[in-house]
Amino acid sequence: MSELINNAEKRRELLKHLILQLHKGEAPEQVKTQLKRVLGQVPYNEVMVVEKELIEEGLPLTEVLKLCDIHSAVLKGDIDQSGAKTAPAGHPVDTFLRENRAIEWELSALERSYEVIRKSSDAPAVTQAVAEIRVNLHKLSDIDKHYRRKENLVFPFLEQHGITGPPTVMWGKHDQIRELLRTAIETFEHATELSVDEARTLVELVFKPAADGIADMIFKEEQILFPMCLDTLTEQEWWQVYSQSLEIGFCLYDPKDEWQPSGVEVTAGEGVSAAGRIQLPSGSMTPTELNAILNTIPFDLTFVDKDDTVRYFTQGRERIFDRNRAILGRQVQLCHPPQSVHIVQRILEDFKSGRETRAPFWINLKGKFIHIEYFALRDKQGNYLGTLEVSQDLTEKRALSGEQRLLSYAKDEKEPVR
Repeated sequence: MSELINNAEKRRELLKHLILQLHKGEAPEQVKTQLKRVLGQVPYNEVMVVEKELIEEGLPLTEVLKLCDIHSAVLKGDIDQSGAKTAPAGHPVDTFLRENRAIEWELSALERSYEVIRKSSDAPAVTQAVAEIRVNLHKLSDIDKHYRRKENLVFPFLEQHGITGPPTVMWGKHDQIRELLRTAIETFEHATELSVDEARTLVELVFKPAADGIADMIFKEEQILFPMCLDTLTEQEWWQVYSQSLEIGFCLYDPKDEWQPSGVEVTAGEGVSAAGRIQLPSGSMTPTELNAILNTIPFDLTFVDKDDTVRYFTQGRERIFDRNRAILGRQVQLCHPPQSVHIVQRILEDFKSGRETRAPFWINLKGKFIHIEYFALRDKQGNYLGTLEVSQDLTEKRALSGEQRLLSYAKDEKEPVR
């Protein structure tokens, strides 16, 4: 019969009718049987459209949220993805999918521990399984970043395209999963020693619901949400999702591939976020944090830009060579004595030409062993950005012997500039 239902509007009406049967108390198994008989496979893009229309027609969001998992159970195995697009490597959806594989690995580990607890009467084996569950649940708490990227980066664009109800329902499910995970993790803080029976009870009442909620969310994402998002969001919008993802972070997976959208003018994954954090490819920090980091590292840095102009130097605890802010903006050749300018000039020319990338020196200065090294800085395309001078007093480190394995705080004679 399903081949006769080839009209999208008619098909959505029938799907809507079947979902409403669930809300009237019809057994999910019966509704699933009817769905298979009447509709066969349901196109992924029609599921959220139907959910959106039901909400717009007055079905309370709380009611949809309550039966959301039953909707999924009925639709599992019956969603047609034949027209779904695929995301290239590094695309935000590709990253979400790879995170899901890492999440599933943790869920599989949890399931193995559950089986041990269900079948074993050996107390040490159960204790070990409970300990492993604790580790896996803590790892899964990382899922908050996966959900926050959806909520704060993807959902706003869906809403701009007029898709409001389904993201709201999904956000509600995220919160339920967060609460289940939080409860499961907190349970360990109050359960020092569990009997076999207590462990079995916790698996069924606390741990497994959290894991089942996460697994069900993966189904919703991959079968419905992500295919629909790939149809809806523009390349420019995906680029904004991509470029802002780093600020929230990733879940159990570190993206390796860079994504370049087609037809969109892109800038490097660097800049300042709306919250004032300096965004870099491997993280972010405020200007205050960055200044503290640069002034805390145990060596001096001086940066000369591609035009040979001194642009920056650190103000750490113990400068090796005098620096003051009067040198900022000066040509580096003018900051050295005449007898050494030719060496500075040669280093700069070799770095600019690409012939060399590093130039180390080490000297004895007033009883100290000083290591000085110049590094050529280049962008991803290999273009010369400038030169970094790194100077370090290695006198104390060269004198080290044996090991320092016990905690022993070091005292600084001088505080760095704040």
